[in-house]
Amino acid sequence: MSAIAATASHPHGSPDAMPRRDLLNLVTLTTVAVGVGAVAWPFIDSMNPARDTLAAGNPIDIDTSRIEPGQQIVVLWRGSPMFVMRRSQQAIAALQDPAMLARLKDPDSTVMQQPEYAKNWHRSSNVEYAVLVGICTHLGCLPTLYSKPSATEPVANWPGGYFCHCHGSKYDLAGRVHTNVPAPYNLPVPPYTFVAERMLRIGENPPGFTFNLNSVVQI
Repeated sequence: MSAIAATASHPHGSPDAMPRRDLLNLVTLTTVAVGVGAVAWPFIDSMNPARDTLAAGNPIDIDTSRIEPGQQIVVLWRGSPMFVMRRSQQAIAALQDPAMLARLKDPDSTVMQQPEYAKNWHRSSNVEYAVLVGICTHLGCLPTLYSKPSATEPVANWPGGYFCHCHGSKYDLAGRVHTNVPAPYNLPVPPYTFVAERMLRIGENPPGFTFNLNSVVQI
């Protein structure tokens, strides 16, 4: 999630020169940022591994058997939120729907935002699970999951996926960005592997691959 920083210049050499409207806007933005962080942090922090593991940047293991189809968990790895989404069969089918593909900016993942083992139509090594860096590629905000199609939320005729409330960027359930939104690229895919059928390890590649997040175009 992005932190909001603000600086202001005072042409008359005094803080009193800041227009009242600008000051109120600044206070409002700061309040909103603090409020969102207060709500989101306990949810993310409750699923984290030990602090020493996080500090070392070591791989983390996740038991995916606890995730029901259509559900997602959020964990931290190297200080960034990781989305682990178990896609339903309906959601998987929607990823190849021509109507959905027509909405996407980079449906074939031609931009380097994922390892080779996730450069496919579902952007994953296991079609059932999406593993994504949960940071909008526009300005680093935290997108929200709306997995089910809806006529009203978060926008009319919503097909399901991720929505960034900051500036309206949208992604499908493979993290592929829509056209005509501020975000330029698909959500990154971190290095990960399944060390057992239902045990996901984030921070380690499958044998034979050496991908790391420094390789992506943008986080």
